[in-house]
Amino acid sequence: MKKKTNFAALFSGKKKTGLFSLGGKKRKKRYKANRNRLAGLRLILAPSKQKKESGTALLITAAAAGAAALPFWLLAPGKATAEQKEKFSGRAYAHRGLYDPDQSTPENSIPAFRRAAELGYGIELDVQLSKDGFCVVFHDDDLLRACGDDRRVDEVTWDELKTMRLFGTSRRIPLFRDVLALMNGRVPLMVELKSGSRNVELCRSVCAILRDYEGDACIQSFDPRIVAWFRRHDPSRFRGQLAQPSKFYGEDGMAPLTSAILGNTLLNAAARPQFINYRIGDKPAAVRFSESMGALRFGWVSRDPADAEGYDAVVFEFYRPEKKL
Repeated sequence: MKKKTNFAALFSGKKKTGLFSLGGKKRKKRYKANRNRLAGLRLILAPSKQKKESGTALLITAAAAGAAALPFWLLAPGKATAEQKEKFSGRAYAHRGLYDPDQSTPENSIPAFRRAAELGYGIELDVQLSKDGFCVVFHDDDLLRACGDDRRVDEVTWDELKTMRLFGTSRRIPLFRDVLALMNGRVPLMVELKSGSRNVELCRSVCAILRDYEGDACIQSFDPRIVAWFRRHDPSRFRGQLAQPSKFYGEDGMAPLTSAILGNTLLNAAARPQFINYRIGDKPAAVRFSESMGALRFGWVSRDPADAEGYDAVVFEFYRPEKKL
């Protein structure tokens, strides 16, 4: 006799046998398999999420490191060689030569330079261009204070400049070449290039003249573009950035932003000066930071021996420092 299937028991869940029992097991296996696949997918996807999070963290870290490194890049000086340090540091440089306060021996004159060299001092001097391109040794932009003429130096030819008297004396404005011929390597020279509308022409002229000079001469300027020019075109020449606190630039009518940039030597990235010749007195943190990274500490203008303390070299006037050659 054929056995009857108990349909009520099959559907009640109390007893699972026969065809429907077999189908339930298969479904259960498929469910477990799908669940395992999903778990596997989660494991696969999880590392991708971690990588995304790690990449974001790396970008944040890199940005923070870049921000932290920015001051180093902006303010880092150039590296002076041992030979340059030996030649130019530990010196006292006579400001515009060893001139007299009453200008009886005038500043930037042949007698002032000769006297400084005879006493063993280094010499600081100023160079700019005449109208016809001669490199002359003269400080002011115009001739009024020294020669009683209100024209700018670069508006007057050399033929006319050489006839002018300095401060009412018989002394004349010298050519840069004539000063170098007089020095003939006796003392180190600190040559300041005056900034103007013909910076590149001035840089080229000074560079060419100094190539023929066998003595020791470094360059400096208040204009970082001039210092940067020498970094590119005469990299072996010892170079320095002249600077002073921002307020002094402002007093000369310079815009506040430009004053802040120059006063804090924030263009070192372009010029990479090997020394910073800063106005004697308080220095901003940015300048001290550059010095901590290796910039030699020069100072101007010292008028008392106490001013020279803590400097690698000083530019002085109106007294006789002990540091010579």
